[in-house]
Amino acid sequence: MELNNIKPADGAKTTRRRVGRGIGSGFGKTAGRGHKGQKSRAGGFHKVGFEGGQMPLQRRLPKRGFKSQTLRYNAEINLNELAALNLAEVDLLALKTAGLVGQMIKNVKVIKTGEIKSAVKLTGIGATAGAKAAIEAAGGSVA
Repeated sequence: MELNNIKPADGAKTTRRRVGRGIGSGFGKTAGRGHKGQKSRAGGFHKVGFEGGQMPLQRRLPKRGFKSQTLRYNAEINLNELAALNLAEVDLLALKTAGLVGQMIKNVKVIKTGEIKSAVKLTGIGATAGAKAAIEAAGGSVA
């Protein structure tokens, strides 16, 4: 390949369509706009979702649901993941370095899924009532 041989791929460059330039062009007279109606006229425009005055679909349907923006800063881990860490003391930084929670996470809560046998001390991490009981039964603590 030489610099003087470089050219665009076949079909990448197409000639501009010149509408309203006579019958021979294939886009003469009405210039591809058809006959009459709002869309055939200059400046003929209606906003997205407009249904001719009928109540638009997005307004006919009921409003539903809500997604809190603070949810992306919360995370949860289970007892199995906590036991797999094999750490005596667990805090938010330890969970981030282990890759159990994302870097943006600010609040973590331990849920009672699975079981834990080793003693673990939680600092700055919440726990559900069942998870707290399981951690304390294994000899750990939740602060």
